[in-house]
Amino acid sequence: MKRVDLIFSERELVAVLQAIDRAGCSGYTVIKQVTGKGPRGTVSESLAFSGVGANAHVVVFCRPDLLAPLRDGVRPLLNRYGGVGFVSDAEPF
Repeated sequence: MKRVDLIFSERELVAVLQAIDRAGCSGYTVIKQVTGKGPRGTVSESLAFSGVGANAHVVVFCRPDLLAPLRDGVRPLLNRYGGVGFVSDAEPF
């Protein structure tokens, strides 16, 4: 099992979720209004009210064979609009 963490502009949430569905992943968890600091600077709650938008964090658990289609669908969105994705191994609890 693989865990995929995606952090990106909340404005692109619908497009990212559609890409996850098209890849064949059976589900995900969405966390909105994510704040923090990264290489491009700080993302704060105030950005949600400025029109710039805040970030979203989507967690996907999927079979390893779904990683390639998931990457193919999500990577263009992250490259175009900004965002990051990380893959790690996951073991059911």
